[in-house]
Amino acid sequence: MKILTFTSLYPNAEFPTNGIFVETRLRQLRAHYPEVESLVVAPVPWFPSTHARFGQYARMAKVPEDEERGGVRILHPRYPLIPKIGMSLAPYLMAWGLAPVLRRLIKGDFNFDLIDAHYYYPDGVAAALLGRKFGKPVVITGRGTDIHSIPAHRIPRALLLNAARDAAASITVAAALKTEMVRLGAQADKIHVLRNGVDLEFFCPQERESIRSQLGMSGKTLISVGNLTELKGHHLIIEAMAALSDYRLLVIGSGGYEHTLRAAVQAHAVGDRVKLIPRVSQQALREYYAGADALILASSREGWANVLLESMACGTPVIATRIWGTPEVVTEPEAGVLIPQRDAAAIVAGVRALFERYPDRTATRRYAERFNWRETSDGQMALFRAILQPPRRALVG
Repeated sequence: MKILTFTSLYPNAEFPTNGIFVETRLRQLRAHYPEVESLVVAPVPWFPSTHARFGQYARMAKVPEDEERGGVRILHPRYPLIPKIGMSLAPYLMAWGLAPVLRRLIKGDFNFDLIDAHYYYPDGVAAALLGRKFGKPVVITGRGTDIHSIPAHRIPRALLLNAARDAAASITVAAALKTEMVRLGAQADKIHVLRNGVDLEFFCPQERESIRSQLGMSGKTLISVGNLTELKGHHLIIEAMAALSDYRLLVIGSGGYEHTLRAAVQAHAVGDRVKLIPRVSQQALREYYAGADALILASSREGWANVLLESMACGTPVIATRIWGTPEVVTEPEAGVLIPQRDAAAIVAGVRALFERYPDRTATRRYAERFNWRETSDGQMALFRAILQPPRRALVG
């Protein structure tokens, strides 16, 4: 079975943590089903200069056109993108730019059987257009913002629903996202819920005292992990720290909201207990998870938050806002605490509730072990086989 993974959310040499959850799902599928041959097409917007003054766009221009990660070949073809005003055109521009690439693959040494697309807009819409053009079945995975936010725009919503109709099937990483797709008008029986798993061998308990010493952790330590944006809610956790005088907080991530967060640290006079740490590697992140006493996720939107499972797999319970797929991740006290609203007061109450009945860390790890990747890989493979080898109808007469 030859699978073409199609997504702009995939790690590369310039952005090694970009869409690592997509890479992990593919890696797990290949590990469980060695008969799968895979190639990744991860398009990158075209930009003419690699000069540092152009920031992220310059880094995109540096992404290699062809690379390999973990034994998988990854192509990064360019496509035209018009910043800010090109949202409705983006799927068409992406499909137009990538059609020659797919044509070469089909005529060359990778005549793939199926397109496995990730993130519904614009990637999934573009994949559906290309699948129709080349007569290939398409499966599209919805992951969060592409389902609960982008459809607020009229044209993207219509294009998304057209893609859902044309696709052989859709996958959502949480039941809440399937419910939302059906509410928008997608066909329920074509949507399959396959939640993300966690790499239990990689994310695992460590020797805590040694790690805490190496990382300079002392006292009750909270961590907040994610891009520095408003929707991740780091600023609310910083505000909550004013009332949590016996706790320390590490905010781990990078992004344009850093100046706002540093201002919040000063405004709430918590600079002696709050530290901002730029984005770290997965290896380093595992140590922060293992050393911390709790992870806080104060997001306003999440499909299936991988950081929750990663933290729990390291034995660290979580505190998270009750939104979208998060109640499907945190279902028992061993996992942590859900807070009913997204504000500093609720975060303070959630922290206190967790530490009043702090779970045994081995029980938190056992809880996370339910979320291995095997179930997801089996479901994914069963779906692909059903699409590529539909049951034969009995002959009549």
